[in-house]
Amino acid sequence: MTPPRLRGIQKSLLAAAALLAVMSPGFTPALAAPPSFIAFESGQVRPLALSPDRTRLFAVNTPDNSLSIFTVGANGLTLQSRVQVGLEPIAVAARNDNEVWVVNHLSDSVSVVSLTGTPRVVRTLLVGDEPRDIVFAGTGGRAFITTAHRGQHRTHSSIAAVPGAGDPKLTTPGVGRADVWVFDPANLGASLGGTPVRILNFFGDTPRALTVSPDKQTVYAAVFKSGNQTTSILEETVCEGFNPYLPCLVNGSIYPGGSPGPATNHEGIRAPEVALIVKYNNQTNRWQDELGRNWNNAVRFRLPDQDVFAVDANSLGQKAAYSQVGTTLFNMVTNPVTGTVYVSNTEAFNHVRFEGPGNYGGTTVQGHLAETRITAILGGSVLPRHLNKHLDYTKLATDPAFDRTAKNHSLATPVDMAVSSDGRTLYVAAYSSSKVGVFDTQALEADSFNPRLNSAAYIPVSGGGPSGLILDEARNRLYVLTRFDNAVKVIDLATRAELGKQVLPNPEPASVVQGRPILYDAATFSANGEASCASCHIFGDMDDLAWDLGNPDDDVTQNPIPGRLLGAAELLKPHINGSGNVEDFHPMKGPMTTQTLRGMVVSGPMHWRGDRSTGFFGTSGTDPNLSFMNFIVAFEGLLGRSTAPTQTEMQRFTDFQLQVQLPPNPVRNLDNSLTAAQQRGLDFYAGSRRSDGIPFGEGLGFTCEGCHRLSPAQGFYGTDGMASFENIPQIVKIPHLRNMYQKVGMFGNPTTPFFLAPDSGWQGDQVRGFGFVHDGAVDTMARFLSAIVFIPSIGVGFPLNNPDATRRDVEQLLLAFDTDLAPIVGQQVTLTSTNASAVGPRIDLLLQRARTPFASKILGTGVTECDLIAKVALGGRVKGFLFSPSGNGFIPDDGTTASVSDAALRNHAKTAGQEVTYTCVPPGSGPRIGLNR
Repeated sequence: MTPPRLRGIQKSLLAAAALLAVMSPGFTPALAAPPSFIAFESGQVRPLALSPDRTRLFAVNTPDNSLSIFTVGANGLTLQSRVQVGLEPIAVAARNDNEVWVVNHLSDSVSVVSLTGTPRVVRTLLVGDEPRDIVFAGTGGRAFITTAHRGQHRTHSSIAAVPGAGDPKLTTPGVGRADVWVFDPANLGASLGGTPVRILNFFGDTPRALTVSPDKQTVYAAVFKSGNQTTSILEETVCEGFNPYLPCLVNGSIYPGGSPGPATNHEGIRAPEVALIVKYNNQTNRWQDELGRNWNNAVRFRLPDQDVFAVDANSLGQKAAYSQVGTTLFNMVTNPVTGTVYVSNTEAFNHVRFEGPGNYGGTTVQGHLAETRITAILGGSVLPRHLNKHLDYTKLATDPAFDRTAKNHSLATPVDMAVSSDGRTLYVAAYSSSKVGVFDTQALEADSFNPRLNSAAYIPVSGGGPSGLILDEARNRLYVLTRFDNAVKVIDLATRAELGKQVLPNPEPASVVQGRPILYDAATFSANGEASCASCHIFGDMDDLAWDLGNPDDDVTQNPIPGRLLGAAELLKPHINGSGNVEDFHPMKGPMTTQTLRGMVVSGPMHWRGDRSTGFFGTSGTDPNLSFMNFIVAFEGLLGRSTAPTQTEMQRFTDFQLQVQLPPNPVRNLDNSLTAAQQRGLDFYAGSRRSDGIPFGEGLGFTCEGCHRLSPAQGFYGTDGMASFENIPQIVKIPHLRNMYQKVGMFGNPTTPFFLAPDSGWQGDQVRGFGFVHDGAVDTMARFLSAIVFIPSIGVGFPLNNPDATRRDVEQLLLAFDTDLAPIVGQQVTLTSTNASAVGPRIDLLLQRARTPFASKILGTGVTECDLIAKVALGGRVKGFLFSPSGNGFIPDDGTTASVSDAALRNHAKTAGQEVTYTCVPPGSGPRIGLNR
C-alpha cells in the first residue's frame, strides 16, 4: 500500500501529465529541462591499456562513456575509433590483440569490445555494484573483476547456481564485503549478463585494485577503504565530566574515564560530551586512546585489517592475506622480475584530534591528514614506505621555521603505477600533484631514497590529475591519462618532455572542468604539497572514517538553522551543545564521520551539525551555496595552507561540487518497486503514527517522514535541511538517507542507556570500524531505531506490538532508500544472435522504465526514470538510437527515418556482427549519448 503523502505526489504527477496531454498545441508549458550531463566523479583505476602486440593504446573516457582506440606509431598516437560502452568507464584491459574489456562503474557492467571489423560492444557482462578493476590471469586467461558485495545482479535468478551469488546479507555480522567476479572468456554462456565461474568473497570492505603475478598464476585483490584499526566508541561509554582518570559504571560495564579534554574551548565555554576515537594496539591487544587508556570494554569486535588478498588464479582458493598495508588503497602493480607487489596508498591520522593551530588543545592534524605511501609486499613482509618523509609535520605553515620549498618534493594521491621490464624502476601517478613519481625499486623497498634528491627525476605532466600510466619501453615513452583535462599525454622518458597529446571528447560543463582541481590539487592548496580536500573526501566521497576535527582555539558561533523539538532541548539537556544554549555551535564537536560531497545541492546547510551555515562568507540556515563556500576556512585550518583561496577559486569549487550526484541505489529493485519488508517499512515510515516526541500537539512529535522528509520533487531524501533535538548532547542537522547501504560492516556495541537494544555480545572479526549516525559509533540501523526517543508508547514510537519487527522493516527500507536517480539508470544489456530469450525480458524492463514518470528535483519536471539508448554496428559504423516514449519507437542518429520500431531494432541482432546494446542513461542525457555522436 502506498502511503497517503506519496500517493499525493503520484497523483499530482499523473494530473500534470494529463493536463499537458489536453493542452492546445500552441501552448508551451514552462518545464525545467533535465540537464544533459550528470557528474558522478567516479575514480579511474586502470584507464589505459596497451594491446599485447603494442600497436594500439586504449583509453577510457569516463565522462563520455566511451573507449578511445589509438594506433601507436613512431610519431605518437593516432585516433583509430571510439566505442560507446557503459556509464562511467574507469578500467580497461586487453584480453588479446582483438578484444578489450571495459569496466563500467555506474552501469555495474563490463563491455566486451571486439576490434574485428567495426569496433563495437559484442557482449555486456553484468556484475556486482560499482565494479572497479579487471585483470586476466590463470592458465585459461580468466577475467577477474572487483565489485562491492551488493547490487541487483548478484541475486538475479540467472546466476543462482553460481558459487558466491545470492543474498549479500547486509544485516549479518562477520560477512566479507569484498567481491571478485571470475569469468571464463571462452565460455560466457547465453544468460542475461553472462555466467561467472564463481564470485569470490574476501574478508574486507569494497575492493578496488587488482594485479597479477609475473607467471599469471596468482591474482592480488586490494580493499579500497580498508581502514586503520580505528573506531568510535559510544558517547555514553565516555564518562561524563572531562576527568580522564575517573572511571564510571554504565549498564554494568566499567569504563576508564572521561574525555581527554580540554573541557572548554579557549573562551572557557564548556565543551559538549562526545564520543571518542580509539585505535587498536597490536602489541598490547588493546583499544587505546591518545592517553593510552584501555577501552576494550567499549568495543565488541575485532578488526583484522586484512588489506590485500592473494588468490590462486586456477583453483580460485585464497592463498594469503596481508594486513597493515594502508588506510586507503588505490592501485597495485607487480614487479615483473621479483614478483614484489607495490600498493599505492595513503595512511590516515584520524586518531589525532583537532584542526586549527593546536595551541589550546595541544594537538592538531593540520597538514598531516594522510601520508602518501607505496607499500611493498615482498614474500611475507609488508613494507610501507612514506614517499614524503622529508616533511616536518611538527611545523605548521604559520611557523617562521616552516620550509616552504618542501612541497616541491611532495607527491599526493598516488594512484596508477608501472614498473620497467627489468624491474628496476617504478613510476607512480600522483593525481593531486600533476607529477609522475619515479623510484628505484631497490631504494624504495629498502627505504633508502631521499625525496629531496629523488624529486629531480619526477616527471611533470600538464593538464592535471594524472590517473593512468602505460610504459612503452620499445619507444622509450610513457603514456599518461590526465583526468583534469581529459587527455592522453605522450612523454619522452629520456628528456621527460611532453611529445604530444590526444584530447578526449568531454561533455562536462566548463564549471565542472574548472572547479574539479580544487578538490584534489595539493600542490596549490596545501602548504606541504600532500594534503587536499580529497585526502579525506576520496574522489569527492567518503573515506569511511571518523575524525575529531573540533578546534579548541575557535569561538562558539550561532546556529541559524530552523529545527524540530528544540524547545525540549534545554529542559532535558541542561548542557546541550556544552554551553547549555540550544542555538550554539561549539567548536569542539567531537568525532564525526566523513560525509560524502555528492548530492548536496538541495540538502541545505552542511556538516553533520550544519555548522557551515555560518562562517567566512556569511550566515544562512538554508543556502547550500553559501554553506559550501564557508568551507574556505578548512584550507588554512585543516589542509595547512598559509593563505585562503580567493573568492573566485572557492566559487569555482562550489559550482563544481554541487553538481556531483550520488549513484542510484543498488539495493532497490530495478523496477523501482519495494520488497514486502521494504513496503512495510515505508508504511510505518510515511504513516500517521508519530515515531518521536509526544503523541499530541502541533510540532511536539513527528512521524519518521515528518522529520526525515521524503519528497523527491523537492529534492528531500531524508532531510529538508532542518535540525532536530534527539536527546543527545548536541543539536544536529537531520541527515539524508541515500547512502546507508555504504555504511554496512561494523557489528558490535555494548548496551547503553540511550538504546533499548541489548548488548550485542562479542561479534568477532568485522570489516569496518565505523557505522551509523554522526560519530559512526552505532553499529547497525536496527540499534539506532531502538533509541529511547523512539520507545514504543501509547500513540508514539515504534508499535507496542512486536516493535523489533517494524524496526527491521524500516531498516530494510533505509537500505533501499530513494535517491535522485532511479535504480534503472546505468543498467544495460547486449542482444546477440544467440541470447534473445534471456535478454528479451530485460529489454522489456528497460523500455518500461523509460516510459515511467519519475520525480527528481535535480532532473526537473516531466522526466521518466531514464532515457533509453541503443547502439548497433550498421554499414561500417556504430549507429545510435534514442527511444521516444511518445512515439513508441527509436529515433536514429542520422535522421534517415522518423523512428524504428522495437521489433525492427531487435531484428538487427539476428545478423552476426550486429549486436544491439541497450543502456538506460540519466534523463536528459539520451540525446547527447544516443544521438549526438
